Amino acid sequence: MFDFVAFIPRAVAQSIPLLYGSTGETITQKSGNLNLGIPGVMYVGAICGVIGSFLYERACGTPEAMNPVLTIAIPLFFCLLGSLLMGLLYCFLTVTLRANQNVTGLAMTTFGVGFGNFFGGSLIKLTGADVPSIALSATSNAFRRTFPFAATTGWVGKIFFSYGFLAYAAIIIALIAAHIIRKTRTGLHLRAVGESPATADAAGINITAYKYAATCIGCMIAGLGGLYYVMDYACGVWSNDAFGDRGWLAIALVIFTIWRPDVGILASILFGGLYILYLFIPTGMNLAVKELYKMLPYIVTIVVLIITSMRNKRENQPPASLGLSYFREER
Repeated sequence: MFDFVAFIPRAVAQSIPLLYGSTGETITQKSGNLNLGIPGVMYVGAICGVIGSFLYERACGTPEAMNPVLTIAIPLFFCLLGSLLMGLLYCFLTVTLRANQNVTGLAMTTFGVGFGNFFGGSLIKLTGADVPSIALSATSNAFRRTFPFAATTGWVGKIFFSYGFLAYAAIIIALIAAHIIRKTRTGLHLRAVGESPATADAAGINITAYKYAATCIGCMIAGLGGLYYVMDYACGVWSNDAFGDRGWLAIALVIFTIWRPDVGILASILFGGLYILYLFIPTGMNLAVKELYKMLPYIVTIVVLIITSMRNKRENQPPASLGLSYFREER
């Protein structure tokens, strides 16, 4: 029998980094910027949060001496700061200097992974641990704290109330982003910048400001996905190259959701479930079958992309200027 009560919480926990990444990338792409550096941004956000919590834990000495508010606030601040700097770097290269967005994004992914592995490896050496990892158990316990009644409400508590605050924050942020994009004047200007920056510029909209703001906010949201993965999903354990392909899955999720952050909530859970499905379906020792199951999220994305392309509805298409630099002189 397939154990849904055990599967769904695992799928939700797996989906939160994807939801953060896809929400941030959707906001970024709505401005016309194609940021393929999201995997690197998530790495930088995670390692910056790890650095902050590592320094704070060592300064306090014992978990009892740690302030509950600072235990959460310090890694959050460092995570958002590191992600913001990555967003500013991307904007400076692609918006101000008009560098190629695809090349810049891929370079930032390589840089972010290398940055995380370098500082992660340095912290591992400082701990003198026998295994190549850092365990921040006190900080992780603060991030993973659930509702007190979750354990006493049976399967309902396990499915709906057994997550840390960052999981619920991801859903709230996605809903707020969807509302702002579709229902507010700011969202209208953002979509105008992504669709036709020349027209938006002629209407008096500050193209540079919107691209900078959308990209930096998107990077900060994506960085929270990396922090969630380390502090909540991985129980505060940092290991180099442990993220896998979650950053790329988040970018694929943007296409799957047709650039709608609210749809991303259920879609990310679906992706999270497909990502770990091979763990719940018995395959014996047949490794080839397990690898086929791991391909499911990407296969589903390709199918959805083909279907939306065949339907050819304008609202299902990416922003018209996505990935293109804006040259005001050509207006």
